[in-house]
Amino acid sequence: MSVIAGIYRSEEAPFESEERDPLLQAMERYPGSGTGEWEANAVWLACRHQWIAPESPGEQLPRYDASRRLAITADAILDNREELFERLGISRDRRRTLSDSELILLAYERWGAEAPSHLNGDFAFVIWDAGRRRLFGARDPLGNRTLYFTASGGRFAFCTAIRPLLALPGVSPKLDEDWLSEYMAIPSMLDAASACLTVYGAIRQLPPAHRLTLALPGQAELSSYGSLAPTERLRFRTDAECVEAFRDVFRRAVRAKIRTGREVGASLSGGLDSGAVVSYAAKALEEEGKILHTYSCVPPNDFVDWTSSGCVANERPFIEATVRHIGHLDAHILDLPDCNPFTEIDELLDIREMPYKAFENAFWIKALYAQAERQGVGVLLTGAQGNHTISWGPAIDYYARLLKRLRWLKLYRELRLYSRRMRVGRSRLLPVLGKEAAASLVPLSFPPSEPAFPSMIHPDFAARTKVYDRIKHEDVGLEQGRENPWRLRERHFDSASIGNLIGTSGAKFSINFGLWERDPTADHRVIRFCLALPTEQYVREGMDRALVRRATEGVLPDHVRLNQRLRGVQGVDWVHRMRGHWPAFLLELRLMCKDSLVAGILNVPQAAASLARIGDSPRPELAMDDDARFLMRCLIVYRFLKRVS
Repeated sequence: MSVIAGIYRSEEAPFESEERDPLLQAMERYPGSGTGEWEANAVWLACRHQWIAPESPGEQLPRYDASRRLAITADAILDNREELFERLGISRDRRRTLSDSELILLAYERWGAEAPSHLNGDFAFVIWDAGRRRLFGARDPLGNRTLYFTASGGRFAFCTAIRPLLALPGVSPKLDEDWLSEYMAIPSMLDAASACLTVYGAIRQLPPAHRLTLALPGQAELSSYGSLAPTERLRFRTDAECVEAFRDVFRRAVRAKIRTGREVGASLSGGLDSGAVVSYAAKALEEEGKILHTYSCVPPNDFVDWTSSGCVANERPFIEATVRHIGHLDAHILDLPDCNPFTEIDELLDIREMPYKAFENAFWIKALYAQAERQGVGVLLTGAQGNHTISWGPAIDYYARLLKRLRWLKLYRELRLYSRRMRVGRSRLLPVLGKEAAASLVPLSFPPSEPAFPSMIHPDFAARTKVYDRIKHEDVGLEQGRENPWRLRERHFDSASIGNLIGTSGAKFSINFGLWERDPTADHRVIRFCLALPTEQYVREGMDRALVRRATEGVLPDHVRLNQRLRGVQGVDWVHRMRGHWPAFLLELRLMCKDSLVAGILNVPQAAASLARIGDSPRPELAMDDDARFLMRCLIVYRFLKRVS
């Protein structure tokens, strides 16, 4: 990956060379192999190289093609290179060394503004089209690379990180109240409903699946492109044919994601998604004479699992079983006894460049990246989005749908097998199905209730910014109740806000540790294949998540592959890890409640009430307590506000 940046000045107000110096200096803080530059008239492009792909070492970025009068700076890895080679007529002798940035430039020459729709992979790029005297840029559909920009006084500047843009003269670090109010009002993990906003008012971001066109002195025009939705439904003659077709698509996705000249790593939990990724990747790498490094995080040795009988806080036995079964792995299981979410806040704010809500696992993700960096890993595989693709399969919701549609025979057969697998009597399942079916038949003709999770935003700040008017029609978790899983899945890959949440997190860690997070479960081909399948391929023979369970037969141990009774719950050890820091945690929260900095912004009355409710003792079960989690989120916002005040 690379950190890219650039400045475009109108000819009436050309920039001085000193104007780019702050950008260059700020880019130096990121890992890389040196900064390349290109300049022509009022355009300056830069790239801090982090060579990942086999073709990228020694690659010249920015690149200028004099014959086409096109210049590009790019942070990109493409996964459909062979397809592009054929469609663009690239000769075979050029294919092995042709870089991804060159491919993007050729795609732009062929398809112009429609070029991003033809690219499969992770990318943020900006092209200077001298013939049309315009900048053109794009961000990949899932937002796995970031692209920020600022514009004022005839100057347009962009970068894959926020900090370099803040270093520019005249760029104010003043917070954006719309972003901050949305961040605090939304109870879910989403940052903001408005996908263009950032935490800083002077800086905007290009949303996922969007392109940008700019010809100064005009305004930047943003427009969406493409779709990951399938064009038709898939039907197979047999279930075995379906599974084999999935295996073929998934193999190709995994092979595309491991394309690097460096080491390959993968995060590994005890579940199906990461297990599927690791098993397929290990096989592919073994054929290349390489080994896969895996990284797993578990609770410290003195942690006592307090969760319910159907949950597993420590997945070490499942992880170790997966490692033994797959073989040919360099496995690392990290318990990180000295790490906790409280002492890591400041460093994580440095990495994220904004407040964050997923504090329970952010600290161990950082540790995982650091370990992978030390081992020379260039690509770090995950299965983060598998719940919406390869391992989707909501059994109870599907059975409720069968009940509503009066498909009694199929329901009877499925429930008989499901109850056997889950060791739950059908008499206990039927009332649950009836409740689910009835709930989906009742329209929401009444106003939604208040979210159960405490709100971080002060009512006065909410009223002043009109935040609830702005987000009331957005799917941001304001309504209570269980969401329709079919609707949730469709929206997941079509929401720029969700793309910002998931993609930005991976991009921030990647950019700071000099390696690239890649997710085969979110490959474009895998997404379209999985969305095109009928639900019956995901719930069948009493199995939820049935597609991936069948597709990993023989490659994952059966007691992992067929496990439906135990669910891994990560991050429930965060309070246990903070025991020695609990007094400091409570003290800082009390100081926060008295600080005029957050008065009228943060919901201090709620914070005070939550403090009283959790008490002074770090009881482990507070890890899943809404008041305790709310207080940690508030503290992260407070630390960030103190930084920028």
